[in-house]
Amino acid sequence: MENKTARRTLYKVLRKTGVARDAIELDASFQEDLNFDQLDWNVFLFYMEETLNVSIKDDQARNLRQVKDSLELLENIA
Repeated sequence: MENKTARRTLYKVLRKTGVARDAIELDASFQEDLNFDQLDWNVFLFYMEETLNVSIKDDQARNLRQVKDSLELLENIA
């Protein structure tokens, strides 16, 4: 998947979880900067899988610390 397309799609998914547009940065930490809790994670992963028609394994999800980690994952599985 092209980086620009993946980034745009990832930002749309993050917005669906309630993240403010100005809070979305590649270096943003899901827990510290975006204040993700378990419900946010579930919604985020659901929308990522549904929007991009991909399957994200539990061990892959556990390695997602920052927004850029999600982008790298999308580029590798798409």
